[in-house]
Parts: sequence; structure tokens; C-alpha cells
Amino acid sequence: MNSMLLNFRTTAIAAIAITLGLVGSFASAVSAAEESPHAAHMLKCAAACNDCQLQCDECFTHCATMVNEGKKDYFKCMNACVDCADCCKCCSTLCARKSPMCGAMSACCAKCCEECAAACEKFPDDKKLAACAKSCRSCAKECAAMAQMMK
Repeated sequence: MNSMLLNFRTTAIAAIAITLGLVGSFASAVSAAEESPHAAHMLKCAAACNDCQLQCDECFTHCATMVNEGKKDYFKCMNACVDCADCCKCCSTLCARKSPMCGAMSACCAKCCEECAAACEKFPDDKKLAACAKSCRSCAKECAAMAQMMK
């Protein structure tokens, strides 16, 4: 019984030590990311991506309504907006947590935003699509700069 209790205590102490080691390593990694020379731009990029995601999600709903009303020419734009919104959401998350992957994701996001803006700009008289295109162009600019910095 005593040896079983001793084994349990030894195992518990080892588990606690490992956990503390992992937490310490994680805290060091977070601290290093916060000290990154690109930290401020990562947060700026995350904010641009957040705005773009919101605009694209709203634009997706608008385009879906237009398609539902029989305006089938909005279909490609609808798909571009929903894809761009998802891409921006992922990029914003990675930039906000200062992930080393934010450079690659920012490059991808810049491309998605450019394609979405081009799709929206095919409807120059639609104010919702014009707002989305403007947000996409702004986000693409921030993401391209972020991707360049992370090379």
C-alpha cells in the first residue's frame, strides 16, 4: 500500500513538473511574440481583417438576397465574399495571437481580398458592394505589407 501511494505521489509530482515546464515554455513563447518587432503591425493587420470579414459577411448576405430575387449575376460575388470573410477571420486570428504563420496567411488573405474586391467592383452602382470592395482593398494592402515583413 505504501509503495502504491509513493508511486502515485511520484507520478503526480512528475505530472505537475511537466505541466509547469510546458506552461513556462508557452509563457516564454508568448513573451517572445509580444516582443516581435512586427507586433504592432500584426495587430493593425488583425483589425483590418476583422473589418473586412464583417463587410464581406454583410456583402454575402446582400448578394444572397439579390440571387434569391433572380439576379444571378451576383452569384460569383456572393461566393467570393463568403470565402474572403473566412480567410480574413483566420488571418485576423493568427495575427492577433502573433503566430509565426501570420506571414503565410497574410499573403493568402491579400490574394483573397484582391479577388473579392474585383468581384464586388463589377457592380459599381451597388453601395454595399462598393463598401466591401473598399474594405477588401484596405485589408489586402495591410496583409501584403504583413506578408512582406514576415519574409
